[in-house]
Amino acid sequence: MKKIFLLTGIILIIAAGLGLLKWQLMTSEQATTKGQQRVVHIYNYGSYIDPALLTKFTQQTGYQVSYETYDSNESMMVKLQQGGSNYDLVFPSEPFVTKLAQDKLLAPLDHHKIHGLSHLDPLLLNQKFDPRNHYSLPYFWGTTGIMYNDQYFSKDDVATWQKLWAPKMKDQVMVIDAPRESMGMGLQALGYSENDANPAHIAAARQKLAALAPNVKAILNDEIRPYVNAGEANVAVAYSGVADYAHSLNPHINYVIPKDGGSVWTDNMAIPKNAKNQAGAYAFINFLLDPKNAAQNAVYVAYSSPNLAAKKYLLHTITTDKILYPKRDTLKNIEHYQNLSDNTVAAYSDNWLAAKMAMANGGK
Repeated sequence: MKKIFLLTGIILIIAAGLGLLKWQLMTSEQATTKGQQRVVHIYNYGSYIDPALLTKFTQQTGYQVSYETYDSNESMMVKLQQGGSNYDLVFPSEPFVTKLAQDKLLAPLDHHKIHGLSHLDPLLLNQKFDPRNHYSLPYFWGTTGIMYNDQYFSKDDVATWQKLWAPKMKDQVMVIDAPRESMGMGLQALGYSENDANPAHIAAARQKLAALAPNVKAILNDEIRPYVNAGEANVAVAYSGVADYAHSLNPHINYVIPKDGGSVWTDNMAIPKNAKNQAGAYAFINFLLDPKNAAQNAVYVAYSSPNLAAKKYLLHTITTDKILYPKRDTLKNIEHYQNLSDNTVAAYSDNWLAAKMAMANGGK
């Protein structure tokens, strides 16, 4: 679940995008002269890798890189479903690993060809969305929790999802405009799983969220962080990377993982079934699993690295950052996002739309 709060400003985003475009054009030209078998075709979110690592990979392995970007898991999946693409490596989020595997669009990973598996955090391995990591390996990870301004609220005030419904939160809470995250909050506040498929529980979560109406300042996505930093609202449902960036701008902005839930998510490396250059894909996976490369990438992307061995190459201020690398005891109640049936996904979307309309009408 990579979000756009990875760089410190629009200028850096534009610069990085131009750099990657230049890289793509260059490597496409080189592919014509050196042969397609020496090109690794990578399909990833924009600005989700340090461009310097692409150069380093080519220097070390001889493989050129064609790097294309997408803006959502859905658009990536459509490309693979349509066929005809020549991507060797993609980076799906958790539920989409399951979807792609079920649609037979991913190649099983040969773990004997992968070097550095022991570096990966066991917390993020062998999850229900991909048992035994048959199709994927974690690339970056993060959590979903509560961002708050400690000048107005204490940590105890936001210790659970349930506390967001307290009267003292009137007109203070920003909510993410996303069905899985927001319906998940409602479900967990009721003691259910964020992956619950029971229609009665989903309807109850809708009613629970509608009752939050007096406390909701706004329902937004990308604008949440600047609103909180500007003091327009003092509490927000947020992704850890967003909260960490907000904290870097204002040390009074803190973040907690609710004791009654919260989410952990991963974006993952996977090889499409129709990949033409699996050898190059494995070479790139192994390159990214190298602790020094993983550390360099983590500094650039500014999300949590799953590579435990990389921490010795990161600054102490990063490895002790409790937003990016929370203590294990705060993660005991978190859930990974699971793949849901099409009917359940539709139910989440429909009920979230109804909850938003109720919030706009004062909870009715």
